[in-house]
Amino acid sequence: MSKKGDFERDLLQNGHVVCGVDEVGRGCLAGPVCAGAIILNLEKLLQLPEPLLSLIRDSKKLSAKQRQGIIPVILEHTISYAVAFASAREVDQLNILNATFLAMSRAIAKLTKTPSLILVDGNMTIPGQQLAQKALVGGDALTYSIAAASIIAKEARDNYMSALQKTYPQYGFESHVGYGTKRHLEALGKYGTTPEHRISFRPVREARTTPNPPEETLGA
Repeated sequence: MSKKGDFERDLLQNGHVVCGVDEVGRGCLAGPVCAGAIILNLEKLLQLPEPLLSLIRDSKKLSAKQRQGIIPVILEHTISYAVAFASAREVDQLNILNATFLAMSRAIAKLTKTPSLILVDGNMTIPGQQLAQKALVGGDALTYSIAAASIIAKEARDNYMSALQKTYPQYGFESHVGYGTKRHLEALGKYGTTPEHRISFRPVREARTTPNPPEETLGA
């Protein structure tokens, strides 16, 4: 039975420059969807002790403290990485799947090194992408590249959403980061939507009121 990293090790031995890609925020009611793309120094990374490697996993399975602790280790073993967003308005215009692909494409385009193979978490590859791709269901459990992409994307998106707290303090973005928690739904019912909310998502459409947006909002 193969273990995590074996697939990447085989790719490395065959001369591939591997890029892991993953997203966070697809299920949120507010804020952008964020994608991470990362080319790890796999030869160096796979020499790390197991306790450190075990922390490079699906970002949803890490606490904020664990995530912030492992990110410097990841970056120390990284050749190139990037994060990119697709805004709430782009989610509404394109739908969440296509907005996710847009964020992924933007992140890949920002890399300073061109990979020979992109590993995409899930069962679909990125439409229109000219580089070779492979979709991996449960890719963050199979590869460190996808898991690392998930972690850097999660950190970037959480930071974005926490910054919104200054502009929209009544919504609690710093705690739920846009997910449909009880507190968030109650705020939507009381205060209505903001420019950061995804109008195409039903709970947002059903919000009772729409407040006047502030003059300045954070862009995607």
